Amino acid sequence: MKELSIDEFIQQSDSVAIDVRSPVEFAEGSIPHAVNLPLFTNEERAEIGTIYKQEGSEAAKWKAMQIVSPKLPQLLGEIKAIKENGNEPVLFCWRGGSRSQSVAAFATLSGIEVSRIVGGYRAYRERILEKTPELLPGKAIVLHGMTGVGKTSILHELKLRGYPVLDLEGIAKHRGSVFGSFGEGSAHNQKKFDALLFDGLSSIQPSNYFIMEAESKRIGHATQPDFLLKSKEGGIHISVDTSMENRIQRTYEEYVQLNKEDPGFKANVLENLRKIERRIKDKEKLKDLYHAVETEDYRKLIYILFVDYYDPLYSHKENSYDGKFFYVKGDSITDAAEEITKIIEKAGFDRPLSSLIK
Repeated sequence: MKELSIDEFIQQSDSVAIDVRSPVEFAEGSIPHAVNLPLFTNEERAEIGTIYKQEGSEAAKWKAMQIVSPKLPQLLGEIKAIKENGNEPVLFCWRGGSRSQSVAAFATLSGIEVSRIVGGYRAYRERILEKTPELLPGKAIVLHGMTGVGKTSILHELKLRGYPVLDLEGIAKHRGSVFGSFGEGSAHNQKKFDALLFDGLSSIQPSNYFIMEAESKRIGHATQPDFLLKSKEGGIHISVDTSMENRIQRTYEEYVQLNKEDPGFKANVLENLRKIERRIKDKEKLKDLYHAVETEDYRKLIYILFVDYYDPLYSHKENSYDGKFFYVKGDSITDAAEEITKIIEKAGFDRPLSSLIK
């Protein structure tokens, strides 16, 4: 069994991280792209913990052995399959303690060569929080614009062309607004956000700039680090605009069309609308909003929200930035992406070689 420091693990390109903690621990936060092969289920872990408190460590260890023994053939078989696929299995648990050590020992006895992360997930998290600011490229290219102008689609197009994109909404698994979780599932917590931010910044090295959207400090359940906000404020600012018709149609397609068949969609819209109703000062408009939901006239709902809530809010935010703004039309995502690449080149940054293949 080979023991790896966090830095040694991060530098490996062919490794598959195997989290042997319980599913609930894995869901709370893990190394990005890790595979969860739990030694214990959530219930088994709780049972062992109770035995430890009531009867002591020896009784808890014996119970753990009874639980684990029948699972070993399948558990080791899955690790072996990863190895046979040409990848390096790297085990970890919370602190690099008994769980990862036990699985590593069983694997070694079975003739399977594995590695183990010293310090486990806790050491990984401490290290990435320390290292992430060092990965931030020198200059941010920041996309601004009202809801529905296509900023996220433009980022995806630029990423396909090989440009260094940091998709903060994707990292947070939330679109940033009160309706930002629609179609996204559960938003990522801070631990997942931090790990994916490190992963995202690592993937765009060694670029000396990156492209991002002008997100608020809080995105869903996570908060951006101050160094990233500072980079955004000092970046090159590009404002994207398109017609109200385009904005409504894009928002309808992203938020409504993909989700309206879900049984709880309408109730979810009403629940989120109640969260902002006190900020809608015109009570007649508020009545119109609820009527639009009841009649399922979602395009009207989107229009009223734009005019009476989101647009004034985003106009205020954009006006808070100092310095020059570049302006790009977002009627066509492809054309907007091309205009942005020209702005990037004029600012002295290179066009990625991969974009020339497209």
